Parts: sequence; structure tokens; C-alpha cells
Amino acid sequence: MTQATMASEPIRDEIFAANRAVGRIAFAVAAGPGGSRRTRVHEAGSLRARFPNGNGETLDAVLVNVAGGMTGGDRFDIGIEIGPGAKLSVTTAAAEKIYRSLGPDTEIGVKLDVGPAATLAWLPQETILFDQARLRRKIDVDLARGASLLLAEATIFGRSAMGETVRSGHFSDRWRVRAEGALVFTESVKLDGGIAQQLAQRAIAGGGVAVASVLKIPGDEENVAAVCAMQQAFAGEVGVSVWNGLALARCVAADGAVLRHDLTLVLTALGAVALPRLWMN
Repeated sequence: MTQATMASEPIRDEIFAANRAVGRIAFAVAAGPGGSRRTRVHEAGSLRARFPNGNGETLDAVLVNVAGGMTGGDRFDIGIEIGPGAKLSVTTAAAEKIYRSLGPDTEIGVKLDVGPAATLAWLPQETILFDQARLRRKIDVDLARGASLLLAEATIFGRSAMGETVRSGHFSDRWRVRAEGALVFTESVKLDGGIAQQLAQRAIAGGGVAVASVLKIPGDEENVAAVCAMQQAFAGEVGVSVWNGLALARCVAADGAVLRHDLTLVLTALGAVALPRLWMN
């Protein structure tokens, strides 16, 4: 390696870093006489938060990525605080697309603080990974006494309708949920290298390329029974279980359309909150 080449490498790194999308949203919600209202909103970079309904017991929030997608080196951070007794439903304006990376990971960090007797429905639209994408996502939730949570995340590995296949890449998804300071749910999913081969394994996705998890706290046997009652209507594979006061549903599907169909049925069966209107478009 020549001296000129070595000198140019820091310049290339600086140019690469300067062209990465970095975004942050932080907002707080409080209960009031007319329903839940935002009390503080901070936006930075390519992330925006919009609140389409000004009236109602539950405040709706829509997260918007004005960059139009994410790729290696991009980072988004989301921090939300829901005050005592407040109710919030969060979705995204569109499916988030994670494009091919030349090396660095795409990073998403989510921190959700749900106050006493408050309610949060975290219902983003799907995350779509392209071939050779690299995504590292962390979701941390803190629930105070009497708080309720509905947390759903859906991931699609390649758009089947477009003939796309995610042959390789990296996907890391870590969830940590605490109730009154105690860790009540933890999960880490990691697919690295040959993603298509891993998804083809029966113990992972059995050839499916679209997956989703739905966590409900508090959850009970009635939630399980409601999901199981829809078994004949599911187009893909859906499983549900309950333990220690929480309910968890898993969906695996052959493509994104089937996953959306089944996920909508699961969320409807759980009945915790009305589905975001953007899901119906």
C-alpha cells in the first residue's frame, strides 16, 4: 500500500460518515381531561413524528423516515415516555427498507418508558431487508406498575413479489422488557451469513421469508384462546403461548402479504387497541 493510498483512506471514511443518515426522535405523552396529548417533541436528522389525531383517549403517533430507507452506517434512535394513565399508539408511515451494506451495520435503538397505568401499542409497519443488508436493532421497554404493552415487529427478508431473495447479510434483533424494574422478557435473534439457508431450516422458518412477533403484557389464557379461534383463517403458520402474565404470538409466512394478513388477525384477536389506519391502506 502506497503512502498516497494510506492518506486517502481517512478522507474516504470521512466522506462515507458525512453521507450517513442519522436520526433521533424523543417525545413525551401525558394524560389530560380531553385525552392523551404530547407534551414534548424533539426531532433531529431524518426522523419525524406526526400526530394525526388531535382528539381522543389514545394519541396516535406516526414515525416518518424522510431519508426513504436505511443502509450501512445509518443510525436511528427513538425515545418515548408515556406518562401516568396516558395511552399511545405508534406506527410508521411506511415499511422501513434496509438496503445493502458495504460493511457497517444499520443500527436502530428504541427506548420505551411506560408510566403507571399507561398503555402503549408499538405497531410499526414491516421492516424489509434487501440482499446483503446488515441490521442491528435493540428495543428496551420499561413498564411501571399497572402499565399495558402491545409490542409487534414484522420482518420481511426480500420482496417475493419483486423476485428478490436475501441470500446473505446480518440481522440482529434484541428485546428487553422490564416491569417495575424486573426483567420479565428477553429475546435475542441473530441471523448471520447465509440467511436464505438459515431461513430454510425447519427449526427456524421452514422456508418462510416473513416473520413477526407480538408481545402482550398483561396477557392471559383468553388471549391465547382468541388467537387459536382464528386458526382456520390464517394463511401462514401462527403459534401463541402465555406464561407469567404475558402472551406471545409468532407468525411465519411465505411472503409479506401473507404475513400482513395473519398479523392483522392476531392483533385483532388480542383486541388491545384499534389497528392504525395506515395499516388499512
